Amino acid sequence: MTNINELPLWVQDREKVLAEDAGVQWRGGERPDYSEIQPHGDKERKFNHAQGSLNAIAHNLVKTFEMEASHKTNPQQWLSVVTDKFRMSSNGGQQYTAQDVAEKGTYNLFMGDTEHYQSSKEDFDSSYQLFHTAFPNGFHWELIEVVSGPPNVVFKWRHWGTFKGSYKEFNPTGETIEIIGLSIAKVTEDLKIETVEHYFDNSAFLQKLTAGGK
Repeated sequence: MTNINELPLWVQDREKVLAEDAGVQWRGGERPDYSEIQPHGDKERKFNHAQGSLNAIAHNLVKTFEMEASHKTNPQQWLSVVTDKFRMSSNGGQQYTAQDVAEKGTYNLFMGDTEHYQSSKEDFDSSYQLFHTAFPNGFHWELIEVVSGPPNVVFKWRHWGTFKGSYKEFNPTGETIEIIGLSIAKVTEDLKIETVEHYFDNSAFLQKLTAGGK
């Protein structure tokens, strides 16, 4: 078990990274506020990892990355990655740079083009609005377990939300909808991400988002 205060800021806690924001270029001009949606995630999560454990460190790193990718418009200010080396892919597909992620959004690069979601027709703002509307209490993420690590960290994760708002023209069902996936992240000695590959099946997720009918 590691003393968390001896670890780099980006794997300690997302809120600590948010607080250290002098000069940060935030999307919309202000730092994100998780105070309304975080209680829902804390209540609904299934896995609580011991502070300082490898599971907790990996969980915190991904949460920091997710926040930075969504809200810091300048990738050079992301603490969680080696910006110039960073590459991200999903299901063996195209590799994207940090700049790609900042411009297009993680939802777009995750989902690709399918029957019920076409990333080629969405931009960062429209994709964010789609999922924020469908999941008004948040679309949460948690680490299930680290399978192996580092420097090549393999981990299982869960992404979920309660479908309380409409998705496009489809009616909400009130169901908790989730994606279970596996990722492989290459990290540096100071625990910054160089590359990350995500593997998951989003077909069942999209089917449930459209199950309520129009």
